[in-house]
Amino acid sequence: MSNTVLDVKGLNCPLPILRAKKAIKDLTDGAVLEVIATDPGSVKDFDAFCRQTGNTLLSQAEESGVYTFQIKKGV
Repeated sequence: MSNTVLDVKGLNCPLPILRAKKAIKDLTDGAVLEVIATDPGSVKDFDAFCRQTGNTLLSQAEESGVYTFQIKKGV
């Protein structure tokens, strides 16, 4: 399974979601997009994004103000 990393640190809503939407569009079904963000609002944003787009939020973590999301492209 391919794993693509998208670094959106320093960007605020809605840019992390917009960049993720563009990046995941180019992935094959089942591929995983890892998003690294610093916007605290991205936690709820990516949860909503996955529910609305049919993608799966595999995991989310926070360490020292850096948020990491694993998003599996819906099949």
